[in-house]
Amino acid sequence: MLGHPMGNPTRGQDPAIQTRGLSRSFGSFVAVNQLSLTVAPGTFLGFLGANGAGKSTTIKMLTGLLRPSAGQAQVLGHDLASDGVAAKQQVGVVPEELALHDRLKGSEYLTFVGRMYGMQRDVLQTRRGELLDWMDLAGEPERLIVDYSHGMKKKLALAGALIHDPRVLFLDEPFEGIDVIASRQIRGLLQTLLGRGVTIFLTSHVLEVVEKLCTHIAIIHRGELVAHDSLEALSAGVLVQGADGETRPRTLEEIFLGLVQAETSETQTLSWLGNDE
Repeated sequence: MLGHPMGNPTRGQDPAIQTRGLSRSFGSFVAVNQLSLTVAPGTFLGFLGANGAGKSTTIKMLTGLLRPSAGQAQVLGHDLASDGVAAKQQVGVVPEELALHDRLKGSEYLTFVGRMYGMQRDVLQTRRGELLDWMDLAGEPERLIVDYSHGMKKKLALAGALIHDPRVLFLDEPFEGIDVIASRQIRGLLQTLLGRGVTIFLTSHVLEVVEKLCTHIAIIHRGELVAHDSLEALSAGVLVQGADGETRPRTLEEIFLGLVQAETSETQTLSWLGNDE
């Protein structure tokens, strides 16, 4: 594995996320294999991998949505197998498959989520109003979620993940289907949360966004962790020559492609797109 796992927690403080030998199989297929990872509080971790690498499966195990086949997972010192409720009370999740209650209105959905977390009524009402306004979802209070656009649903899911002020936030492809304005707004919010000490665990195929936001990177390939370090440390490992002839650190895309051994061929093309004779 490239680099050294980052995330040594402050003395006396539990890691925000810790796994030991975490594995999940579906029949004979091993989706996640012996994942051992430690993430310190206040880290913005970009968890990267190709399609089918095991990213969403890992998040489902870390949020208690999927039982591991083997290994252990802890969030804020709470073991998800034996103390899962305590862990979930301090976690916010935006899954790739949103699974919202489509027959509710946006405000009703946030009320439902807040009450599930046992929030006080006055605090819930204040935060619900602020989140709907901030997400530009307050303009049509009678509109059902089933009639929301995909981007609106993503923003509502994020509002639901934040309403109880979690200490750890899991985001599975949060920028997919989001327009440029909303994407910039959400990036600003995530930076604010990071400044408050919230730990953010992000998966995204948009490497440019990950490179701008994340302090640390973990890369999973075919279910196995192949790198985990600060972005600065991973970038500084090897210098490459740019188009201008100057050497520079590798980009995140170059790091990622090198580690997952992506096989591409500049000469490969579709038969009907070849050169005409």
